[in-house]
Order: sequence, then C-alpha cells, then structure tokens
Amino acid sequence: MTELEEMVLTPDERARGVQADSVLFVMDWTGEDHPGQLAEFVAGRVRAFGADPADVDTSAVRRAAEADPALRRGDVPVRQLDHLAGVLADLGCTLVVLDSGTDTYEVMVALTDGHEPAGLTHQGVPVRAWGSAPAQTLVSLDCPGCSQMLVWELPADQTLAGEHCDCGAALFDAAGHPLPGVTLHD
Repeated sequence: MTELEEMVLTPDERARGVQADSVLFVMDWTGEDHPGQLAEFVAGRVRAFGADPADVDTSAVRRAAEADPALRRGDVPVRQLDHLAGVLADLGCTLVVLDSGTDTYEVMVALTDGHEPAGLTHQGVPVRAWGSAPAQTLVSLDCPGCSQMLVWELPADQTLAGEHCDCGAALFDAAGHPLPGVTLHD
C-alpha cells in the first residue's frame, strides 16, 4: 500500500481492498459535465473521512464567475478547485491533483491534517497538492518564423534560455524569457 492510498482511502476502504482509482474525480479543463458534480464528489470524500461537508459547495463560485465579464473558457473549474482547496484545508484535508500531462483535472481528497503532501505518485504519475508548484512545466508556442507548434516538458527549475526553432528563429533570450513576437500558449 502506498502513502497516497493511506491518505485518500479510509481505513475501512483499505481493509476492503478499495483502490485509489475509485476515489478519483476526473473533470475536463472546461468544467463539470453537470453543475455540482465536483462539490458532490468532494463532500462525499469529506463525509467518508468523518467530517461535516457543510461548506463544501461551489455554486456561489460558479455564480460569481458567470457574472465576471472577464471570464474565459476554463476559468470556472480553476476557481472551483481553488475554493475547495481552501475549504478542505479547514477540514484537515487537501485537494490533490495528478500531474498526468493531460488537459483534464484528476483530483482526490486526501486526509492530511494540515500537512502538505510531498513526493507522492499514483501509478507512476506525480501527485501534488492543488495550488502547489508542479514538478514539471509544459511550454508550448507557435514559432514566429515557420508557424510550427513547439512543445517542451521541462523540470520546474529549467528554462529555455537561448532556445531556437529548427528553422533558426530565436525564441528565448539568455534568461529564458520569450523574445518579442513569441507568444506562449495558455
């Protein structure tokens, strides 16, 4: 049994052989399939750990986001996850996310009693607390010289200092900042 399973499963679930995948919520980057799914999942996990999920609700977050004129596609799930991470901290839990490199949010609720989990993996995929820095950074852009899409997956402490495209176009300066004309994808 891994440390992650000890944090995301109750003792009863572990005794019954429940797998961590059964307490994993997967949400597309654009949001829930149905309003309230994420909050319902989180509330269920909080209940499983024996806490009161009374404050586990994202409807106010969703309403506030919908009234925001600067709202962009994909903003609502981030705001919901931010909100729930704060609520869970007050309940001795942590919202954790699998860094699978996809455009989906794969989240679990871990019973952490205020300690931020570190060094966790699930099936070889890094797991970190929501809001903490990822171990790797994904950088993508379209080359201003040839329009080719370029993608790098870098350790969090590495930059693309002095990087050029195969066509010869300079992309980043010596400090790793994008040069004028280079726009990174969000």
